[in-house]
Amino acid sequence: MFSNLSRQTRQRRERLLIVGCGDVGQRVLRLLKGRWTVYALTSQAARAAELRAMGAIPLVGNLDDPATLARLAGLADRVLHLAPPPSQGHQDPRTRHLLEALSRQAVPLHLVYASTTGVYGDCGGARFDETRAVKPRNDRAWRRVDAEQQLRAWGRRSGCAVTVLRVPGIYALNREGGDPRDRVARGMPVLQHEDDVYTNHIHADDLARACLLALLKGRPQRVVHASDSSEMRMGDYYTMVAEMAGLPVPRRIRRDEAAAHFSPMQMSFLGESRRLINRRLTGELGLKLRYPSPRDALEEALSEVPADALTPPLR
Repeated sequence: MFSNLSRQTRQRRERLLIVGCGDVGQRVLRLLKGRWTVYALTSQAARAAELRAMGAIPLVGNLDDPATLARLAGLADRVLHLAPPPSQGHQDPRTRHLLEALSRQAVPLHLVYASTTGVYGDCGGARFDETRAVKPRNDRAWRRVDAEQQLRAWGRRSGCAVTVLRVPGIYALNREGGDPRDRVARGMPVLQHEDDVYTNHIHADDLARACLLALLKGRPQRVVHASDSSEMRMGDYYTMVAEMAGLPVPRRIRRDEAAAHFSPMQMSFLGESRRLINRRLTGELGLKLRYPSPRDALEEALSEVPADALTPPLR
């Protein structure tokens, strides 16, 4: 799939900067297997040894402190921006600080940004592609819209090709906070069918592969849905997880009961319903999804590992 990585390596070793090298960034590192020179920006000096062991050159810097970002100028050919915005406000100053640093010398050839599908707000279960206008409903989504706008405008001014990946719910059975069985095991309820919303997913491994393909093949100033091909209501999704993992099926509740069980952030997710068309991902970028739906990932895991090892304890 990434045969052109080795061709580029023979010509000149590519230099990649990963900004926010968490779970997905580490999966990208594993895919590259040392074929590129990879720099990883981290705000935690204690993570330097960990990142170095994974094959990256750690750079300690903080997107909230522009003075710490001077080393980023002219450093890399390509940038993968995975860092989230701050937790407050309508804007993303972290992205602004990053772009200021990158602009001080020759800009990268390509920058890929992982945004969120939350920028669309509630779409009433509609199926749509990337041409749909954004309509954020909360500050969290507004910050992502601000970051997208900054990046695409900067790309047009600077000549850097910017690809925005709009990412839905990320899951993986070995991802902290991303294993759907954890929520089921805690006995969390789901909405009754008539109140339920469509939810979208991407496996963390497929997202890492999408990031690399976007760095290589993404069109300038282009938005891409980094979503799998499934169309599931949220309650059906967790019911499927429970049935496949041998866990109790979640209880169904009415929407007016939900606030007693979920946080305000979780409630915001329960108020947004959409179905994403991913033709740009599979067509333009050429990603062959390893997991077209969450069922594929669960079936693979259950076929490889004994059921009692997969089922998390009830807690």
